Amino acid sequence: MTKRPATIPLTPIRRAAGLFAGLALGLAVLAGCSSQGASTDCAVDACTVTFERGVDARTTILGIEAKLVGAEGDQVTVEVAGEQLTLTTGQQAAEAGGFSVTLDSVTNEQVKIRVARNPGS
Repeated sequence: MTKRPATIPLTPIRRAAGLFAGLALGLAVLAGCSSQGASTDCAVDACTVTFERGVDARTTILGIEAKLVGAEGDQVTVEVAGEQLTLTTGQQAAEAGGFSVTLDSVTNEQVKIRVARNPGS
């Protein structure tokens, strides 16, 4: 006969506590984002931001503000964490306030950037 360690069943209280903790974390992440003229798609340490062109486009992500300053051709100027960056499609990531910022795409209607926390920041 094989002895198996006893398993402790999850009580309804422990299950509810785990569910509550997960919901609280999800709400905290969502509450940290606000946008005007922009949409965001965020993970734990990175966000993709799509700015609408021709409006005052800005968003708050990962505890910082990101805004579109201007765009001409394939070159875009954004302000991230208080620093202005000029980005070109395909260029290496630029650094701003402990974040790396890359330009994903530019169209006549939208500008899409990716903002990620730098490891160790």
